[in-house]
Amino acid sequence: MEKMKMESVDMTAQNIEKIGALFPNCITETVGVDGKPKKAINFEALKQMLSSDVIEGDEAYEFNWVGKKASIIEANRPIRKTLRPCKEESVNWDKTENLYIEGDNLEVLKLLQESYLGKIKLIYIDPPYNTGHDFVYPDSFIMENDDYNEGVGYFDSEGNVNYSRENVSSAGKYHSDWCSMIFSRLMLARNLLSDEGVIFISIDVNEIHNLRKICDEVFGNTNFVTDIIWNSRKSVSNDAIVSLNHNYTLVYAKNMAVFYSQKSNFKLPDTGEGFENPDSDARGPWKADPFDSPGIRPNLTYMIKNPNTGEEYWPPKGRCWRTGKKEYLDFLSDNRIVFGKTGSGKPQLKRFLTEAKEKGITPKSLWDDCGTATDGTKEIIDLFGSKVFDTPKPVSFIKKIIELSTSSDDIILDFFSGSATTAHAVLLFNAENGKKCKYILVQIQEKLDKGTIAAEEGYHNLAEVGRERIRRAGKKIKKENLKTTQNLDIGFRVLKLDDSNMTDVYYNPSEYSQDLLSSLESNVKSDRTDLDLLFGCLLEWGLPLSLPYIYEQIDGCTVHNYNDGDLIACFDENIPESVIKEIAKKQPLRAVFRDSSFVNSPSKINVGEIFKLMAPDTRLKVI
Repeated sequence: MEKMKMESVDMTAQNIEKIGALFPNCITETVGVDGKPKKAINFEALKQMLSSDVIEGDEAYEFNWVGKKASIIEANRPIRKTLRPCKEESVNWDKTENLYIEGDNLEVLKLLQESYLGKIKLIYIDPPYNTGHDFVYPDSFIMENDDYNEGVGYFDSEGNVNYSRENVSSAGKYHSDWCSMIFSRLMLARNLLSDEGVIFISIDVNEIHNLRKICDEVFGNTNFVTDIIWNSRKSVSNDAIVSLNHNYTLVYAKNMAVFYSQKSNFKLPDTGEGFENPDSDARGPWKADPFDSPGIRPNLTYMIKNPNTGEEYWPPKGRCWRTGKKEYLDFLSDNRIVFGKTGSGKPQLKRFLTEAKEKGITPKSLWDDCGTATDGTKEIIDLFGSKVFDTPKPVSFIKKIIELSTSSDDIILDFFSGSATTAHAVLLFNAENGKKCKYILVQIQEKLDKGTIAAEEGYHNLAEVGRERIRRAGKKIKKENLKTTQNLDIGFRVLKLDDSNMTDVYYNPSEYSQDLLSSLESNVKSDRTDLDLLFGCLLEWGLPLSLPYIYEQIDGCTVHNYNDGDLIACFDENIPESVIKEIAKKQPLRAVFRDSSFVNSPSKINVGEIFKLMAPDTRLKVI
């Protein structure tokens, strides 16, 4: 049986395979650190294949910073970590489809590559704005000062300090660290977006210029949708030269061609403002829209006579009517054409509120109708009774993004979740619209400084604040919307980033003596539960982490059944043949056991034969 690797995807290896599919002559072999041959790229051959596009020399239009290459390597580097379930901190563990993940989002994004590849419809993030505060993300590619100084030329060719350069905060490392941090995460996040998916990134003036360039590189400048200007503050800062009252939100599509083909779905709900029914039309309130449209088409250019005044109308210069003459006459007889409020104007077409709500309205790039930062703070105080988080986005702002970008059951990802406003917005959106969108939130266990309100109230880290907010928001929404929230999913599964479930000897046996190897009874760490092992298997096999599962006892062994046979696992020692046969009878798509579950190699071979006979299509692995 094949052993599971129990590590994240090797993105470099995947990229090599993609290049090999396009240019097989550019693939060669080299020797890895383990002494074994592995595939590599012959870059000279690749340059020849792309000779017309290769840029020679030092001059090129590109965005670069010290540490960029290292951040790319770090994004592609596999890790040996896992996500451990935490049922006691979860809400409605067995039924919920929402996830709250604690840990460094760079590593979490790596672990999600298989399970959620191309499955996320909307990503919203509100990353650090680089206002001068230290980052809480311990990226391994953040360089020491000496390495940085060498990279940017603070040292001359002889290794002496180049005193002609100045170490100013506006240049160099101040921006480089931030660029490296966001670049690697966006590279991984892009893989998770579906083809019709879209990402919204909130930012302020400090890094908007760099973020736009980074996004152009990661997502492609042709996939840029817009830059939303959010009126985040109503009051005026009188001590500033210009009062800063807005933030930016960059919007990029995963695939503009697909996104554009479905642009009719990228609409906001029509609130009904301006709709009236002055003629008591049985079809309800309506608005009068112009009957002309852009362009010149002979079949749509004809004279229309006002039946009330007899005045004749032709389309304005450079335009035509919306429909041909026959369709116009049908509209006229159906009471869909009006001639202004007094009946003496040019032709207009009735647009009914029922139609408008179904079609939606095109969003504007200036948002001043979805709350302010002050509203976000009020919402926190309303839930907690105090200001346990300083700069939350208002729920209405993120809910507007969700309204634009999702349908009934999409997955929404926020890997800088902060106070969990995104989860709050998803719950409210579902409650108000009868939808079933799911969220995945990721938050590092950022420690709260002593003296802060949250710390004084007993919270140890920001993740605790976020989880508590979701609990309180869910209860509040249910209480205020009893008739529409009976089936509302207000639960969430808590998963926490941790080291691999497997002992080091599992990965690096050469570092251990034969005597030590023979003394080890299991390759699984002693503190790991069956549930830990199950979710580790889900990650490697690329299964979603929010599906239902049950377990049962069979002949004294615990058997875990994930999503009705997508994966069945048993991690007991010395599993009897009767249990193996019962599992095989269920014909699961996948089956997993411990390597140590079998006494010897013949026993392991026998398991394989049982599955070949009873469940030949089952994929069988051991950990």
